[in-house]
Amino acid sequence: MTTSDIKPGEGVKDVHFTEDTLSVDLVDGRTITVPLAWYPRLLHATLEQQQNWQISGGGFGIHWPDIDEDLSTEGLLRGAPAPRQSMSHVA
Repeated sequence: MTTSDIKPGEGVKDVHFTEDTLSVDLVDGRTITVPLAWYPRLLHATLEQQQNWQISGGGFGIHWPDIDEDLSTEGLLRGAPAPRQSMSHVA
C-alpha cells in the first residue's frame, strides 16, 4: 500500500487503549486493534500521555507529543509494529 492507495474513509476518528491493546476507530466505521506491545513508547507511557494524542498527517496519522510517537493508519492496516530501532531504547 502506498500513500496514494489511502482511501478517505481510512482517516482517524478516535483512539483508545486497554491494558494490552491500542484501537483506532476509522472514519468509515472500522476499528483497527493491535497489541500495545508492538509500540513500546505507548506501552510504557502513562495513561495521561496515551490520552494526549492529535490527528496528524492530513487525517491519516496519530501523534503523541509527550512521547514523540507517530503512527499512520496505513501502517496499522498493514499490521506493522514499531521499527526495531524505536524498540531498542525501551528496556
